[in-house]
Amino acid sequence: MVPFAAALSEHPESAAAVGECLGQLLDAHGPHPDLVLLFAAGVHGARLPAMAGTARALLQPGALAGVTADAMIGGPRESEAAAAVSMWAAWGLGEVTGIHLAAGSPGAEPFGWDRLHARLGDPDAPRTVVVFADPFTFPVDELLERLAQAHPATIVVGGLCAGRRPGEVGFQLDGALHHDGAVVVVLDDRIDTVVSQGCRPVGEPFTVTRSTGPVLDELGSRPALTRLQELALGLEAADRALLARAVHLGRVVDEHLAEHGRGDFLVRQVVGTRTASGGLVVGEHIPVGATVQFHLRDAATAHEVAVEFHESDPADLGAVMSTSVDIAVSVHQIGPDTDIARLFRQVHRVLRPEAGFVFALVHPAAAIFDGHDA
Repeated sequence: MVPFAAALSEHPESAAAVGECLGQLLDAHGPHPDLVLLFAAGVHGARLPAMAGTARALLQPGALAGVTADAMIGGPRESEAAAAVSMWAAWGLGEVTGIHLAAGSPGAEPFGWDRLHARLGDPDAPRTVVVFADPFTFPVDELLERLAQAHPATIVVGGLCAGRRPGEVGFQLDGALHHDGAVVVVLDDRIDTVVSQGCRPVGEPFTVTRSTGPVLDELGSRPALTRLQELALGLEAADRALLARAVHLGRVVDEHLAEHGRGDFLVRQVVGTRTASGGLVVGEHIPVGATVQFHLRDAATAHEVAVEFHESDPADLGAVMSTSVDIAVSVHQIGPDTDIARLFRQVHRVLRPEAGFVFALVHPAAAIFDGHDA
């Protein structure tokens, strides 16, 4: 097992906050971790480069990635305070590589993709990629599609960074500070992940009637911000308090379902608004015609046991999270025209460790009967 440590401080002084976190990490496993992740919220965001420099000097990590944030966790604690610092470090990961990606022209490879593609190497090699992306300046959905196609055995974790306008988010990669694009960290092994949904749908589902890039303009032919305001007015006081802390939006994964509940949505945080136009910034392009519903982040929901079922072409599981499936069943037999390599890569990506894949093959003896029943 890889040793790791996490720390969080809500001290209002940046130097003291990072010092508290560093002390906890050093006490846990000493210096020289392979990877350090640093998160800074509130007034500490402006001190991100200085805090990263202190962490690099004292811990001497193989790689450091940092980002400004609105809310964070550290060990068993969560903070949504105005000022907080969180750090996470791991030892024994092996070689770790950090890469900054910048958006190219629409549909083109992002700048830095060639280096990332080369670093990942063999498409079937199990690796992990940590991604922190700015939803205003980087098409993270295109990156995920490229990774799924070129490196199907790679697990991708991370998230979209909170910011209300382009350039507001700060990304720290070792000694360099960036305000656009994405920072990715490549690990040479497949890391088992635990995903807690922690969200539940509220209100009514809507059809997207207008969207522009990462901005959701209209829901059901009315401004998206108006729909959100109407939802807030109709909620109970407890749910309204949850909505005030963070707004999430779920996009239906399978549009063929007559009804939608927990587990049927790909959830994204609403990271900003367009007050003049009434739009909501959700960090990815949601096309016209898609079904969406607002969600609340609820700690009680995260502790509930939920059994989810997904139906899909077994070789096209891009909407299913990595290592999130307990069992995969192929309803129909696998025939000679099936792309076996692609099928097994995709199923292996979504299955948890030690999970099973149930499938049937055409028995060679079937050819003896030349199409007639035995």
